[in-house]
Amino acid sequence: MGSSRFSCVLWDVDGTIADASAGILPRIEIVLGELGRPPIPADQVNRWIGPPMLESFQLLAGLSEDDATVAVARYRQLAGLQGYANSVRLYDGVVDVIRDVHAAGVPQTTASTKPGNQIDAIFDHFGLTDLFVSVHGANPAPGVNDTKADVLGRALDDMRSRGVDISRPVLIGDRHHDVDGAADFDVPVIFARWGFGSAEEEAGAVLAVDAPSDLRDVLLG
Repeated sequence: MGSSRFSCVLWDVDGTIADASAGILPRIEIVLGELGRPPIPADQVNRWIGPPMLESFQLLAGLSEDDATVAVARYRQLAGLQGYANSVRLYDGVVDVIRDVHAAGVPQTTASTKPGNQIDAIFDHFGLTDLFVSVHGANPAPGVNDTKADVLGRALDDMRSRGVDISRPVLIGDRHHDVDGAADFDVPVIFARWGFGSAEEEAGAVLAVDAPSDLRDVLLG
């Protein structure tokens, strides 16, 4: 069993643990088409993966808040019909890191703006649930714009209430939303370069890693 400089580990999900783009992007295209909007430009595809969907439909598709709420509701309806774990793949090597951190006795949770019920379905499907103390995601209500800071705050509060030492936390993420949200709580971020974020989004992270094996060395080295 190893040890860690961190007292607990918080994980983003999309772009960090799982690649759900094979399901996310087609659903977005369907919703945009139904609303009479053009398809996603090729240079904006990655920008849709990770941030709160309500935010993306407004900033990237130019929808009003009301129309974006309708779009999110339709998007999530499609996701439910297709199966939340359908078309999801886990990044090679990441589950090994999660298992090793768990074996080392370091508590883990998620802090993702992906709806919590979707994370639960993915973790149940892939047998990850028992490796985490808890799972925290966004409120699934279409009109609720849970930010990374919102979810991270709830995750830290919950871990504290469970008796977990949160004095030396770390968040693993792949977007600037992770870095920005963690800054509100002085939580350091390790940036996962295998996700959907650009190099510019690494700014503010304490470290960026190229592969899960590198992440393991940082967490348990």
